[in-house]
Amino acid sequence: MYLYLVQHGEAKSKQEDPDRSLTEKGIKEITSLADFLKAKISFDRIVHSGKKRAQQTAEILTAAIAPDQTPAVIDCINPNDDPQKLADLIAGWTGDNLIVGHLPFMARMVGLLVNSDPGKAINNFQPGSMVCLEKEDSAEWKIGWILRPELFN
Repeated sequence: MYLYLVQHGEAKSKQEDPDRSLTEKGIKEITSLADFLKAKISFDRIVHSGKKRAQQTAEILTAAIAPDQTPAVIDCINPNDDPQKLADLIAGWTGDNLIVGHLPFMARMVGLLVNSDPGKAINNFQPGSMVCLEKEDSAEWKIGWILRPELFN
């Protein structure tokens, strides 16, 4: 089972856009990530927080990688949410799943799943980053790989 955790692309400031849509750079970075991944990964489910920047990121990834999928909103992956609620949901999921969210939540989620400690950051997320976690027969999640936007520029 694979779990793909994505921090949304670069977003506009609240002053520029109260909904915090993706910037042109954010759209470009997520599009480059999606183009790179489209023949390399698949997923059975894609969820996002419902915030505009996460929704746009999820839509770009879905269109390129799994156009038959529809991104869904999930209410427990906002920036300051407790990652344990999502970890409990994931425990019942099957297949490969992609989650688009925010900091500090995404970093805390990786810490919880890999180290059982949401307070211990083990990777450096930035807008447009993706972490692939893998779980085989054991209950332990391991980091498979990390992609950051500068790899595509």
